[in-house]
Amino acid sequence: MNTSLRSTSRTLGVAVRALLMFTVVLGIGYTLLITGIGQLLMPSQSNGSLVRDADGDVVGSSLIGQSFTDEDGDPLPEYFQSRPSAAGDGYDGGASSGSNWGPENRDLIAAITERKAAIAKFNGVSEDEVPADAVTASSSGLDPHISPEYAAIQIDRVAEARGVSADKVKQLVQQHTQGPDFGYLGESTVDVLELNLALDRLKG
Repeated sequence: MNTSLRSTSRTLGVAVRALLMFTVVLGIGYTLLITGIGQLLMPSQSNGSLVRDADGDVVGSSLIGQSFTDEDGDPLPEYFQSRPSAAGDGYDGGASSGSNWGPENRDLIAAITERKAAIAKFNGVSEDEVPADAVTASSSGLDPHISPEYAAIQIDRVAEARGVSADKVKQLVQQHTQGPDFGYLGESTVDVLELNLALDRLKG
């Protein structure tokens, strides 16, 4: 009986020491190691890819889109507009998702039709010029980019609202257009937040 008790106690002691050791090594040490590597090699990404304005205030993240609307939810004409978002009330990082509506879903078709008409009117273009990303949400609902085609139909409207030349706005769009990853993966995109911050810094 005593031998069995000592064996059980010894086994329990080994288990407790192993638990403490692995807690320190994997729960604390590994976490600190990965955090340190992230801060050393990719500090911006490790800290949320934060975007700051000219005053140094955080205005968003380059990884998460946002809406540029007034208090009533109407789009602000002086800013480039993002694509629709199905994440929560729009670009909610805690509710990332798409609509999960299929291409033949009646609600989706109705929403696209309504959005296309509204975007065409807002930008003074024909409905045929409205690209797909202007009327559909990304699968995550958080995509911060739009296509160069969607940016292009917004240039004249933004220029007029800001009282600057369309050429200046077009140059900013070109400067904030990113090519495919590694030169061939994906398509060219425009970062809406970065572009709008550049617009706020634009003079005349």
